Amino acid sequence: MAARSGLPLVDGFGRVATDLRVSLTDRCNLRCTYCMPAEGLPWLDREELLTNAELTRLIRVGVERLGITSVRLTGGEPLLRSDLIEIVAGIDALRPRPRIALTTNGIGLAKRAEELARAGLDRLNISLDTLDPQTFAALTRRRRLPDVLAGIRAAVAAGLHPVKINSVLMRGVNDHEAAHLVEWAIGEGVQLRFIEQMPLDAQHGWRRTEMITADEIHARIATRFRLVEDPADRLARGSAPAELFRVEGTDARVGVIASVSRPFCGNCDRVRLTADGQIRNCLFAREESDLRSALRGGADDEELARRWLSAVAGKRAGHGIDDPGFLQPERPMSAIGG
Repeated sequence: MAARSGLPLVDGFGRVATDLRVSLTDRCNLRCTYCMPAEGLPWLDREELLTNAELTRLIRVGVERLGITSVRLTGGEPLLRSDLIEIVAGIDALRPRPRIALTTNGIGLAKRAEELARAGLDRLNISLDTLDPQTFAALTRRRRLPDVLAGIRAAVAAGLHPVKINSVLMRGVNDHEAAHLVEWAIGEGVQLRFIEQMPLDAQHGWRRTEMITADEIHARIATRFRLVEDPADRLARGSAPAELFRVEGTDARVGVIASVSRPFCGNCDRVRLTADGQIRNCLFAREESDLRSALRGGADDEELARRWLSAVAGKRAGHGIDDPGFLQPERPMSAIGG
């Protein structure tokens, strides 16, 4: 295995970024009400997107020179990239090889899960907020629940373990489904993760008072299941965003990601590369650092690494959602990447 060279991505608070989130596109084939308007958003032009070769080069710089050990491909919806398999295979060929993950809405996954696994994908997260077809259609403005469920089953069959399901509970919409989702996840052999809704919608309509908190998530699950904290899970958490709990009487785990009510910024190890080549050192950052222009302007790997190091060095102590002067990022989640 090739040895890493260069400097780690350290910020001013001593946190080291080793987990790279790469958005492949800002486009999505759903129109989730908490993410974007029904008509969609102004999408990036094709020439603004990083090409396969550009993506692979920047990821290689991150892995070989800056200590990146994990790469997660996101969007928008990454399955919309026609060259997704080639991108995964290109990352798989890097040495040292990073772990490769994918976050998807699951539409189209049934046909591609097996080839993604063959290309080198290690695991994936699939977004699913409800098991009710009518609620799914109302939330996503699409009647595609059967496609998502088929994609989840295909991912399990392809051995992309663990298959993690990301669910956002919304007050008066699907929060009554929490226990039912846990029951379903146990039966399907997937790991459910509830995520507090964050202020990343394009409409800027998020209100903290309307958010289902981690405590409320626990209370809704407790109507049918008891979650038990496992000391081994707590010790192994590290910088992982999800706090894991064992469902009593089973080996199943349920994760709770309390990004708002219990922020874990002090342990953050993530850095983000947008589909148009901008480095974001925090999901909620309002500043970006342009690597695409440097890349297309002829910068060598050393210069790209230097710019990347500078971008991460300025990372703030936390996301600041509770600060009186907090301003939501101008880009919505679909344009940033999860």
